[in-house]
Amino acid sequence: MKTITLKTDDGFFNKVTDLAKQLHLSKSELIRRAIAEYEEVMHRKEIKEQMKQASLRVRDSNTAVSQEFDTVTADGLDNV
Repeated sequence: MKTITLKTDDGFFNKVTDLAKQLHLSKSELIRRAIAEYEEVMHRKEIKEQMKQASLRVRDSNTAVSQEFDTVTADGLDNV
């Protein structure tokens, strides 16, 4: 296992220490879990953005198809 050294102010150090005690974890385990959770949150944001972009592409495509359909259904009806 590798070691990471982290320099922090007293307030942050105390927060990490207190939270680790509350959760009955070592500070290292708490930080590992926090980073894993953050990574999951970022992954979910990425998926959400991909879904949003896909939805926008589908919406644009549907708009184009709808406009084409309106044009085709109205074709020749102006003379009636």
